Amino acid sequence: MPEMPEVDALVGFLRERCVGAVVADIELASFAVLKTFDPPLSAFTGLAVTDVVRHGKFIDIDVDGLHLVIHLAKAGWIRWSDQLVDKRLKMGNGPIAMRLRLDAGDGPRLGFDLTEAGTRKGLAVYTVRDPREVPGIAALGPDPLAEGFELGPLLARKMQVKRLLRDQKIIAGIGNAYSDEILHAARLSPFAIAEQLGDDEVARLESAVHDVLTEAMAAAAGKPASELKDSKRARMRVHGRTGETCDVCGDTIAEVVFADSSLQYCPTCQTGGKPLKDRSTSKFLK
Repeated sequence: MPEMPEVDALVGFLRERCVGAVVADIELASFAVLKTFDPPLSAFTGLAVTDVVRHGKFIDIDVDGLHLVIHLAKAGWIRWSDQLVDKRLKMGNGPIAMRLRLDAGDGPRLGFDLTEAGTRKGLAVYTVRDPREVPGIAALGPDPLAEGFELGPLLARKMQVKRLLRDQKIIAGIGNAYSDEILHAARLSPFAIAEQLGDDEVARLESAVHDVLTEAMAAAAGKPASELKDSKRARMRVHGRTGETCDVCGDTIAEVVFADSSLQYCPTCQTGGKPLKDRSTSKFLK
């Protein structure tokens, strides 16, 4: 799933290429992806893109006061082209859900295809006059890299810290991968209870949130959309690396598998050498 660093890089990539261009057409290949009806997609035609910004994991394309908001969900992505073909999309079950065509003056039309892999569909597009009309944006917690962000007050909850970091209503932009990376850097169990963390643990977690995300944002910035996924995978220290060696302590990276997701962690660095077990078979270790 694209998270804050990759979405931020996509926003920068799109801003550089789209601002000033005129929307020639927005074409759907999946009616299910469009979650709103007013304003209609046709209202964007002929208007110029004035900005592209990020709200958590949402991409907000400002088109002269109208907003085309995209949430990539688990398997959505943006496939950019400097020369889009004129052939119209076919409605159906293919990977392309939407195509945005832009007119930047002389030369071929440019733009992007909005794609989604797999059979579980979560990709969402909203057309709104104010981004806060999108329920997910209206409910977002604070951005963890925003000036004045404080993690400590958000931890006064009886919930597992892994779940807290991923809850978009508490903190915006962090997902499964970066929560694994943050907790590894903070040397904390993903199942530790947030309100029970000691002062030193809170300080480590605050530092890890800032450092991991800042490093990831810097590494992703400026990369073309086509390189962001591979770049993210290459930078992960524990996430997606089950069975590999932890580069901090040399232990073997372990995982906990759930019905539709998994997490990775280092037993030595994070849980005192004790393995975490699945909820269905054993009580979580703290």
